[in-house]
Amino acid sequence: MRRRFDSDRPELMDQAKLVNGKPTPELERDLANLSWLNLRFGAVLILHRFLERWLVSTTSKSTVLRVLDLATGEADLPRELILWCRKRQIAVAVDAVEANNAVLAVARCRSAGFPELTFHKGDIRSWGSGKWDLVLCSLALHHFNDHDAVDVLRNARRLAARHLLVADLERCIIGVVGIWLLTAFFLREPMTVHDARLSIRRSFSYHEFAKLAQEAGWEDFSHARFPFTRQAIWID
Repeated sequence: MRRRFDSDRPELMDQAKLVNGKPTPELERDLANLSWLNLRFGAVLILHRFLERWLVSTTSKSTVLRVLDLATGEADLPRELILWCRKRQIAVAVDAVEANNAVLAVARCRSAGFPELTFHKGDIRSWGSGKWDLVLCSLALHHFNDHDAVDVLRNARRLAARHLLVADLERCIIGVVGIWLLTAFFLREPMTVHDARLSIRRSFSYHEFAKLAQEAGWEDFSHARFPFTRQAIWID
């Protein structure tokens, strides 16, 4: 399958705007659906796997773990990370970056009670100075053309002091069919149907994903598939 990316046909979520200073109900429902998908179809599973791998035995209880989440969306994964750290008495501070004002408004509203989380508006291709112990980026690369996706990966590598994890969909026939069925029978809100079906066709194949990391100058990185039609690249 050839990648179908058209910069003139963005996802509806990327075009979302505040109306009278508030996000629309359609956007709020769409982001809730994405959070549900992350919980049940792989994103949270991938996050937990690497937190266990990297942080259980190596994080000092006397220092604050600094985490950066690029393209945070409604910040469901940073909140999941913070809850995971709280259970293990790991002090954590998370900076979450999002480019869209309407999405950022939803994230701030849904993250009340998480003082560990600080939000920033910014372009993840270039945002940031300094270093973070852990840099995350989930389900963002398929929103960019090839050149910009390389810039995202290059910038993520620049900001990571220790660990780096980038995850996304893997473009494949099974994924296309699975998302079509899911949005035909279960998640039927128009924004979710449109964006989910577009996302899988805009995502990268397994080979293309690794090539992006190579072009971004990543060295000694690992790459693997995960359920369900997910893939990740990381640096330990």
